[in-house]
Amino acid sequence: MEIYLMQHGPNLPPEQDPQEGLSPEGTQVVTATALALARLALRIGLLISSPKDRARQSAEIVARVLNYDLEKILISDQVKAMAEPGETLQFLAAHQDQAPLMVVGHLPNLAKVAAGLLSAAGQAKVDFQRGGICAIEVEDLPRGKGKLLWYLPPEITALMAP
Repeated sequence: MEIYLMQHGPNLPPEQDPQEGLSPEGTQVVTATALALARLALRIGLLISSPKDRARQSAEIVARVLNYDLEKILISDQVKAMAEPGETLQFLAAHQDQAPLMVVGHLPNLAKVAAGLLSAAGQAKVDFQRGGICAIEVEDLPRGKGKLLWYLPPEITALMAP
């Protein structure tokens, strides 16, 4: 089963937007990432997003580009920045029958979840960037023995976008 982990795009500062929604640059970065995913013919079984505006907006852009029903985006506190990674992995395990799963979330949670998927000791490191995405293949959730298939930083997805 494949799991895609994506960090939300660049957001507005809190002085400009107290909810810290996507900035115009963030919209552009996430759109390029979504278009790159479309070129890869990526398929999503379940799209999960943090409730924070920047993550939800990023997930909605990906959903639109990949023709995923916006109404089916699952909004969950289990993928917020400070969510306990073990609880996030258990949450993902409960939804593995809907794979492939895509999570649009935040650091440090995304990095810790990736580490938990890649290593039973949780010592692996994926250097997420805003708008970047990775694909991890796992046989079973919740922990360890996964394989990093790829990581696409925004600089690469910008080149891939049509």
